[in-house]
Amino acid sequence: MATVVAPPRYCPPPAHALRTIHLADDFAVIDKPSGLLSVPGRGPDKAVCAQSVAEKRFGTALTVHRLDMDTSGLMVFARNKSAQRALSNAFQTRRVEKTYNAIVSGHLNAATGCIDLPIARFSKQRPLRHIAGPDETDALAATTHWRVTQELPGKTRLDLTPMTGRSHQLRLHLAAIGHPILGDAFYGDPASAERLLLHASTLCFPAPCGAERVCFHSYLPF
Repeated sequence: MATVVAPPRYCPPPAHALRTIHLADDFAVIDKPSGLLSVPGRGPDKAVCAQSVAEKRFGTALTVHRLDMDTSGLMVFARNKSAQRALSNAFQTRRVEKTYNAIVSGHLNAATGCIDLPIARFSKQRPLRHIAGPDETDALAATTHWRVTQELPGKTRLDLTPMTGRSHQLRLHLAAIGHPILGDAFYGDPASAERLLLHASTLCFPAPCGAERVCFHSYLPF
């Protein structure tokens, strides 16, 4: 039987910590703070989330994608069903460009690189994920490009570009190559930083109505 890892008590940040980046007729882009669920969790104590805050602020906020609770940064919500279908299709067909910024433990041995490690569809230890072994036939392909942007004492700042969107992909991939993201309670040392040092800093996608491509950027909180 799989082991369940008990999550810490949920204490969401105040609603004003969620910043509105852009509001259009058919979509809204927000900057989610670390510690806030993207969508409601199980139980009434986990009802407060980015979606619920966005609904109160914009009237309608339909889910298109998610960020981990501990990850901060840019998310897009659709404001009608047609926009939700268009945006969801853009994610599914990989027409969305996402860049994350992270600070990881140690120094990497190159300026750029690619992590191409499959992630198992099912977890051995919920809610954790794991790199799929050779005997796991249900593995999902997962690819992450990384680029060093700054070397610091004992740690490195990276730009991360996921080519796939697997759950916990960036956290798991960096830990798998020996450079866990600082503050990662799942795959690293939670005491290494006050929060998970992972931020969704750039988000580009085709606008739901028309052929225009839009890009949004968020300042780094760490």
